[in-house]
Amino acid sequence: MEDQVSGFQWLSFAYQDLTEIPYESILAQTETLEVLDLSYNLLDENPVLLGQLQKLSTLILDCNSYTSHVKFPYMPSITTVCINKNKIHNLPVFVEEVRQKFPAIRILSMMNNEAAPSYFNGGTHTQYLDYRQYVISQIPGLEILDDTEVLEQERVQARRTYRLQQGVCAGGRRTKDEAVRRHTHRHRAVRFRR
Repeated sequence: MEDQVSGFQWLSFAYQDLTEIPYESILAQTETLEVLDLSYNLLDENPVLLGQLQKLSTLILDCNSYTSHVKFPYMPSITTVCINKNKIHNLPVFVEEVRQKFPAIRILSMMNNEAAPSYFNGGTHTQYLDYRQYVISQIPGLEILDDTEVLEQERVQARRTYRLQQGVCAGGRRTKDEAVRRHTHRHRAVRFRR
């Protein structure tokens, strides 16, 4: 379904029970497509060819089977990614992929994934706050995480909590691997304190 809404081009393949991305239809609009909705399908393949979409700003992948190890193409035009209700379990791996492949990202929604603990999926408030701080520290340009605006006080706290995540190896500072282990250990410790 193709739609011209408010001056931008939107293409939706939602609710199609797709197991493969329909690249032929999508890539026919390489220079004009701005919003692509592939939600509510059975997708789990790496969307590598989407990197050819020069104007794509919003990618909606809700309710599919994507995991933490999804490999996105480099897409500097993407500002919004919705990947709610998938199978994302490893937050550091997924966030690093998003940070590297979508340098202009401002809105990230990944609710209802194990890696995004909340009241709705059995997470505690402490786990939810830790999740937000970790993501905000790794993707400092975020303006909205899930359904909540990122506040300046959250940015300050995220930098304080995860200040070494950016990983300087010299001078006895922690490496990125050590920082990821720290987050994973902290997440597990909070989970077991229930």
